[in-house]
Amino acid sequence: MLNTNNNMAILKKNILAEIVKLQLEGKLSDSKTVSQIELIPEKVVPDGTIPVTGSLENDRSIVRARIVADLGFSLEDYNPQKPLADYVNQAFGRQKPTWPVLTMYKNACNACAKPHHFVTDACQACLARPCKMNCPRQAIEVTSRAKIDPSKCINCGLCLKNCPYHAIIKTVVPCEEACPVGAITKDSEGREQIDYEKCIFCGKCMANCPFGAMMAKSQLFDVIKNIMEGKKVVAMYAPAIGAQFKGLKPGQLDGALLEAGFSKVWEVAAGADMTADNEAEEFSERMESGDKIMTTSCCPAYVRAVQIHIPQLAKCVSETKSPMIYTAMLAKKADPDCVTVFVGPCLAKKREGMDSDTVDYVLTVDEISSLFAAKQIEPSKAPEKPEKYVPTVSGRNFAKTGGVAQSVKLRLKDQSILRPLVINGLTKDQIKILSNYGKISAGELPQPENCPNLIEVMACEGGCIAGPGVITNPNLGNGLLTLYANSGSKPDADGIPQKADMEKIAKEQI
Repeated sequence: MLNTNNNMAILKKNILAEIVKLQLEGKLSDSKTVSQIELIPEKVVPDGTIPVTGSLENDRSIVRARIVADLGFSLEDYNPQKPLADYVNQAFGRQKPTWPVLTMYKNACNACAKPHHFVTDACQACLARPCKMNCPRQAIEVTSRAKIDPSKCINCGLCLKNCPYHAIIKTVVPCEEACPVGAITKDSEGREQIDYEKCIFCGKCMANCPFGAMMAKSQLFDVIKNIMEGKKVVAMYAPAIGAQFKGLKPGQLDGALLEAGFSKVWEVAAGADMTADNEAEEFSERMESGDKIMTTSCCPAYVRAVQIHIPQLAKCVSETKSPMIYTAMLAKKADPDCVTVFVGPCLAKKREGMDSDTVDYVLTVDEISSLFAAKQIEPSKAPEKPEKYVPTVSGRNFAKTGGVAQSVKLRLKDQSILRPLVINGLTKDQIKILSNYGKISAGELPQPENCPNLIEVMACEGGCIAGPGVITNPNLGNGLLTLYANSGSKPDADGIPQKADMEKIAKEQI
């Protein structure tokens, strides 16, 4: 994924923050002032800015399209001639988010050249010529510098691997390269398109496109609308969100969310404790009944990948609900009339939320960061509002690779039966590996000795702290997560985490 410290991330935050300011000031619902939204493109791309797409007019048209996506609309049917005020009015009349959760604006796509290898000036035309000698199609000739004949080249990469000067490089199409399931392809004009039938909504294309052509359809407008209508809107923040803001003391993120207008805050690590409890019990029962493999179920991008691309593995996926769902059940149990809003780092959670009766809206951390910016809230300066139920260290560690498997292990009565495998990020190669495990489970392939029986799968490399909606680089996020997780409740003297009882937690939190 792109480093989170980039110009596009700043632009995205500024655009959404400007929309939020107008909404909070009541200037989106006021017909006399609604035209102010039309001024946002010039405000975020002012005169004198160096154009990215050839002209300021083009840059501003892309900003305008992003505003439409930020209002919650798909761009596949976007009409540039339609006033933004009309989109605003439609958004006010919307009762729930619309499918799909990911959209793309083709005019923002750079139409990147197809992947190919080429020789740079670093080539020394050396005597050994390993690039030429190892090319299976004799596509390389060397004179004063090596040259690759594109009509013969099959992009196998052997020349790149063998060059001692690293003089050969491969260009890529970032979104296509990142997509683990081949859902991104070029159209007849050379621009990218999304096959929503194949897409698992992992958000890797969005996180890797340097031009921001892939966009999440924001639900922030709808959340703010519910808050401003006086409804009881509760925030449920994922463990990864505790690792996104520097200098936080326990309870400050809760305080910031309350300051932003939410009526109640739930920590999703409480739901993670329930997932771990139930998954450990399910794993033991499956192994006793003779199952060969069980996989975790908390990553919705992985679950969708199984449903569409790895059907052999479907029976192996845990039936345990995700932490988000358990936490939403807690919130609804405490207050059936509340509006539940999950806040996390994940695009796929937006899809999971649309399939749930208990999750009303899903926001990513970059969206909540825009809300904080619009309301001038600094989380590290917010009042401390700690929750009564303190989730376990292991529950909070769900946000990093290996955390789920470790949480399940801690809760097993007999830990010796566990042979875990961690899939650290879904890639094309990992999809193939998981497909083989599905065949092993179905008896289509022989079961090797010491075959893993619990497979944890995270779509994002590093875990949820590297999700497509994060605002902090994963390496720093990992350190912040450790600090946040270690402030959770500790295991008892026997090393067993506290049991997460839904009835008790719901009563404690009211």
